[in-house]
Amino acid sequence: MKVHFLGAARTVTGSMHLLEINQHRLLLECGLFQGRRQESYRRNRTFPFDPQEIDAVILSHAHIDHSGNLPHLVKGGYRGPIYTTIATAHLANIMLMDSGYIQEKDAEYLNKKLKKKGKEPIEPLYTKEDAARVSPYFSGLHYQQSFEPVPGVKAHLVDAGHILGSAAVVLDITEGKSSFRLWFSGDIGRPGLLLIRDPVLPKGAKYLIMESTYGDTKKRDPEEAFLELKDVVQRTIQRKGRVIIPAFAVGRTQELVFGLHKMIEKGDIPEIPIFVDSPLAIRASQIFRQHPECYDEETRQFIADDRHQEALGFERLKYTLSVEESKQINYTKPPFVVISASGMAETGRILHHLKNNIEDPRNTILIVSWQAPNTLGRRLADQEKVVKIFGESYQRKAEVVTINGFSSHAGQEGLLAYAKSTQDTLKRLFLVHGEPRGAEPLMDKMRQAGIEDITYPKQGTVVNLD
Repeated sequence: MKVHFLGAARTVTGSMHLLEINQHRLLLECGLFQGRRQESYRRNRTFPFDPQEIDAVILSHAHIDHSGNLPHLVKGGYRGPIYTTIATAHLANIMLMDSGYIQEKDAEYLNKKLKKKGKEPIEPLYTKEDAARVSPYFSGLHYQQSFEPVPGVKAHLVDAGHILGSAAVVLDITEGKSSFRLWFSGDIGRPGLLLIRDPVLPKGAKYLIMESTYGDTKKRDPEEAFLELKDVVQRTIQRKGRVIIPAFAVGRTQELVFGLHKMIEKGDIPEIPIFVDSPLAIRASQIFRQHPECYDEETRQFIADDRHQEALGFERLKYTLSVEESKQINYTKPPFVVISASGMAETGRILHHLKNNIEDPRNTILIVSWQAPNTLGRRLADQEKVVKIFGESYQRKAEVVTINGFSSHAGQEGLLAYAKSTQDTLKRLFLVHGEPRGAEPLMDKMRQAGIEDITYPKQGTVVNLD
């Protein structure tokens, strides 16, 4: 058997690993590489294999760095099944459609610039229409449901505890006289996240391919982050202000909504209006509501006891799908909370909310995720006094608060515990989906724990397993 590490190798994007087993080809993930524009365009447009020669795909979860190049795979002639959980299939469908729309808009923007320079236009990597063609190939599975993606491989998915429907992939492989278990982690969650269950730890694995994104980081308890959130909301309510939260549409938005719902039900904050103002976040929330089978026991109990019988639905919560509904938020009497995409405040409706509220000292802008350099979110997190929105300069008078601890990725301790759980059977470990600053400290900790045979493969590395 051969493993080709084709993406998310010494980086945290474009997850893609090709397994050659019994003369068949099984692809784990087909993520979008995200980086410098020209490199991204080139890498995402050119597969290091013929899509028509892939027999099956297994997808761990719906995030675009894991699923985002599936439309291009299908466009290239792939016609096999894409095995994943039922919830992931539903989430991935809306996220890929959104990605297709973004690809079209990006190409449109670039082509205006290229036309001025007298250069040839480019085609979008794929369109919204291309993305829609992926859906028929999804084969939705329950956790623990056995399936055979290619001959000689018995597989099942277990909960990865990262986002709704996320899974680790367990492959029990027979090739010739050799039989062994390969475990692929996908993205690993951490205990104590709202809504979803804790990650299932690996057992009986001879080979482990696992992520290392935050291998250098100690993660805060999620409960501490929500205590800070409560304080911020209380403080803003007292000064009759608005809380404006740029948040990623899938995962983070739903956790915040559920956390605020719990605070209202406990009487920690008054029953103020809570707005979710992002079409993608609204569609994702509908999918979350359709999949209570993915919720943890605490969430199930909350729903059973709650007068609304829902985690993501209550009287003062308003999902604003239309542009007109979004505009009406500006005329709502404060205090209230607005959660809107994008997570780094670069595009979408959040820009209008920031523009309308940034110069009022009663308001709070709440940053709840890592912000990339040179984004508006980073400038706000850095407490810059003047920022540009839609090309206009604004004096930042609103309070800006950054709360860490909402991350759905395991930190160093969680990753170490994940590997150690199968240490008694483990022959070799491969670290992927992590930059050197995350992977190298994690490797040191693992070796100290007695895990010796660790590989940190480069892009294009091929390894033989038996």
